[in-house]
Amino acid sequence: MEKKHILVIDEGTTGTRALVFDQEGAVVSQAYSEFTQYTPSPDKVEHDPVEIWDTTLAMVRQALEKAGLKPADVTAIGITNQRATAVVWDKLTGEPIHRAIVWQDMRTGDLVEEIRASEWGEKAHQGTGWTVAQVYSSLMLKWIFTHVPEAKTLAAQGRLAFGTIDSWLIWKLTGGKEHAIGYSNASVTGSLNLHTLKWYDEWLTWLGVPVSIFPEPKDDSGFFGETDPAVFGACVPILAAVADQHAALFAQGCFTPGTVKCTHGTGTFLDMNIGAKPVISSYGLNSLIAWRIKGQTTFGLEGYANVTGSAIQWLRDGLEIITKSAETEAIATSVPSSEGVYFVLGHTGVGAPYWDPFARGLIIGITRGTKRAHIVRATLEAIVYHTKDILEAMRKESGVNITSVKVDGGAAANNFLLQFQADMLDAEVERPRSVEATSLGAAFLAGLAAGVWQSQQELLAIREIDRVFYPQMPAEERERLYADWVRAVERSLGWAKH
Repeated sequence: MEKKHILVIDEGTTGTRALVFDQEGAVVSQAYSEFTQYTPSPDKVEHDPVEIWDTTLAMVRQALEKAGLKPADVTAIGITNQRATAVVWDKLTGEPIHRAIVWQDMRTGDLVEEIRASEWGEKAHQGTGWTVAQVYSSLMLKWIFTHVPEAKTLAAQGRLAFGTIDSWLIWKLTGGKEHAIGYSNASVTGSLNLHTLKWYDEWLTWLGVPVSIFPEPKDDSGFFGETDPAVFGACVPILAAVADQHAALFAQGCFTPGTVKCTHGTGTFLDMNIGAKPVISSYGLNSLIAWRIKGQTTFGLEGYANVTGSAIQWLRDGLEIITKSAETEAIATSVPSSEGVYFVLGHTGVGAPYWDPFARGLIIGITRGTKRAHIVRATLEAIVYHTKDILEAMRKESGVNITSVKVDGGAAANNFLLQFQADMLDAEVERPRSVEATSLGAAFLAGLAAGVWQSQQELLAIREIDRVFYPQMPAEERERLYADWVRAVERSLGWAKH
């Protein structure tokens, strides 16, 4: 029997990974490269879409070469990506008209304030399921239409295309034949009406953004076109395009309502499967499409902290008190506690459930006895406190007592972090053998569409557990530590507002 291989393009915020999976769901080969982060001013974060495309092609070639495969040996391609990052390009030339505006970008902060104070603050939230925030691609588009002179002209000529990173890659891979987006990504742009599953025309018109530039939403596991042989080297079907957090939720086997996963990446994302009906949150969470397969939509609730893994990078590159992320576990456990030091990771504002773009990072509780180890430990603890903020909101919103959380992402390798998470959440924390859940989710969704796997049950059998962390902390201590955390966050809120 001929072996089947799925190629996954995993487009993160800081780099591109290409992976080849076999029909057992194992990684055969992979290649990774970082790409440039542009920060033209403190409130701006941008990527070069052309550089992302070039890096993607190079990583795909490397991964196939390592696996000893030719492009024609690939059964299907799955794409997973950083969400909400906006790319706008000219369909005629295929060239972007501006750098991609990244989901972490804060340039629309004043506009967010303005909209929240208007009738559209609540109207957009009710329609899209998202609290109006800078992460809305629709607001990035408004900025582009205001500041990039040729945007309006090209749109009027029918030449302009908008997409998230999945759309950009699908367009490039198919030689400009397909302008599409997966429903999971569409639901995170702050532009899709969650109740009709169509682009929210009234909202976009009010913003001054033409709906004509938007891609066609398609099922996350399904047909997105075929690669152009001139570009890819063979004609291969693209059978999945799924947002990164949703891919991880799928890979973690969270197929039933009430199941939760937590991804510790650049930021930390908690996602919960809520079933076939959307719930518009009253507790600062976002509602989204978890995935859509064969016309059936599964909805989710999500909360995220913008800066968690990137706070560890900041300890390394900004504060320069560590040399590599992996050493944080040993440093944190070298002291019995953080000695009352709290670090609110508000480098780019504070996310769910506070939603304050004007909050800033804050280290409080410093004494003469505070050492480097206390700061490092407080950073890891802060990641957990942020997840507790979100999980408590999920418990209230869903009425479900969440007793188990599945974790993945780079920082999930840190045992101290996961034990503290089990203690603070008062829940079991389950780590799979492969913490690269995002890529695996895209492989699963492409493989289902290709017939490599027949059912979700079959996928559950592939998933292997590495370790389960159980809560050990007394309830009083948990409550005391968390109460002080809440006080620290309150002090960070609104700091940058003048």
